[in-house]
Amino acid sequence: MNYPDLAGKKALVTGAAGGIGTAIVAALKAQQVQVTGLDRIAAVGADHALVGDLMDKDFCDQAAGQAAQLMGGLDILINNAGIITRGDITQASDEDFARSMAINVEAPFRLCRAAIPIMAQAGSGAIVNTASCWGLHPGPKHPVYVMSKAAVASMTQCLGMDHAHQGIRVNAVCPNEVNTPMLRTGFSMRGLDADKAVDALNATVPLGRIAEPGDIADVVVFLASDAARYMTGSLLEVNGGKPVG
Repeated sequence: MNYPDLAGKKALVTGAAGGIGTAIVAALKAQQVQVTGLDRIAAVGADHALVGDLMDKDFCDQAAGQAAQLMGGLDILINNAGIITRGDITQASDEDFARSMAINVEAPFRLCRAAIPIMAQAGSGAIVNTASCWGLHPGPKHPVYVMSKAAVASMTQCLGMDHAHQGIRVNAVCPNEVNTPMLRTGFSMRGLDADKAVDALNATVPLGRIAEPGDIADVVVFLASDAARYMTGSLLEVNGGKPVG
């Protein structure tokens, strides 16, 4: 799909070196978007890199402004970075909770807070947050993750209403399982064969497979484009028809 309105736009993508992030960067670049990739390591394919830790409040507060300086503006913010904490609440440590909330919730909050004035001054902008189907339909054994993604979903809806009058659209993509290194590492950490585990997940999806990163990236690009011009505060589930469970 080609979105001519995106050509020449300037985007900041967090978690840009991860599985979904790399796909988002590539998909935006295919639309001739100038991209600054933010992650703990330099993102492949991005025009510019911001390297740092999203648990660093100052880094988060300054990232949008730094990206705007690097690119000469900021039209699009993709809050894609996130982590998963597994296990029931009795297994969750204070560190698990603090880290999940810092990366999954506080970082997008700080980035949105900094980016919105920049976009408002320009007269328009698009923000796409990565929430989760699990944040909309809580599943078992992931309370910390579910809480964090529910917060992202609620923030998206609120900001979508609050800043529509400034020409800023705020939406979220809500994936279920995605075939990323993070997913596979999670299986390996539990002593499972990652390939077999993914095959088992594929069998649970009505469309026959879990998502690939590109499936999510394509929806992110759509939400950032004028093709989604009448969408704001939307939580778009991209799950192959599989319910949370």
